[in-house]
Amino acid sequence: MNTYSVQKMAKLAGISIRTLHLYDQIGLLKPSIRTEAKYRLYGEKELLRLQQILFYKELDIPLKEIQAILDNPDFDLVEALLSHKTSLQARHDRISTLLETIDKTVNHLKTGTIMLKPEELYEGLAMQTVESYRAEASKKYGVKVVEHSEKALGKMTKEQFEALKTELKENASALFAFKEKDPTNVQVQKLIARHYEIIRVFWGTSGSGDKQAEAYKGLGQLYVSDERFTTIDGHPQPEYALFLSKAMAYFADNHLK
Repeated sequence: MNTYSVQKMAKLAGISIRTLHLYDQIGLLKPSIRTEAKYRLYGEKELLRLQQILFYKELDIPLKEIQAILDNPDFDLVEALLSHKTSLQARHDRISTLLETIDKTVNHLKTGTIMLKPEELYEGLAMQTVESYRAEASKKYGVKVVEHSEKALGKMTKEQFEALKTELKENASALFAFKEKDPTNVQVQKLIARHYEIIRVFWGTSGSGDKQAEAYKGLGQLYVSDERFTTIDGHPQPEYALFLSKAMAYFADNHLK
C-alpha cells in the first residue's frame, strides 16, 4: 500500500502541514498509520477523503458539517463526486457570466449604452400572459411591490438581466437534480440560499434589512399551487414543486428569522 507523509500529503493537496495537523486533532482526517516515532502516514483512503474535504470547503461548508457528511454511513463517494461536479460547473458558469456582465457594464459606463427597456423585462412572453402575470402579482403582493421590482430590474442592462435569468435557470436545474433528496440536505440548502438571493434581485430587495421570510415561504407555496412555475419542457412537476416549497420553508424558518 502506498503511503504519504504529512509533507507529501500537504504538497499534493496544496494545503499546509498545520492544516493536516488540525484535521487530525478534530477527527476530520486521521492518518492510517502512526509510527513509533509518531510520524503520520496516509493511504489512498485518506487521500480520497481529503479530496472530499477540499471539495466541500470549496462550497463554503463548515468543517463540522463536512465531518458529519463524510461520517454518515449512507455517504456515497461516487454520488458525492457527481454532486460536486454539478455544483462546481454551476459556479464556473456563474463566474463566467459575471465576468461578462462586468465587461458589458464597464462598456456601458464608458459608452453610455442604453439600459434595459421596460418591455424587455417580459421579452418572449405574449402581452396577454404579461398582463395576467402582472395582475396576479399585484393582487398577491400589491401594485407598489410589483412596480418597485420592475423599476429595480429596469436599471439593469439587457446583458445583466439575461445573466440573472440564466443564473436562475441554472440554479433551478441544480435543484431539480436534487429533488429526490431531503429538502433539509446541506447541499440542497446551499442551492436554496442562492435561489433566495436571486429572487431578492428580481424583487428589487437585495440587501434590504427586511429578510422577507414569509414572502419567500409564500413563493414556495405558490410553486405548489400554480404548476406554471415548475413546469419543465411542457410537463408539470408537482413533486419538484413540493420539494422546493419544503426546502424554501426550511430555509426561511432556520436562516431568515
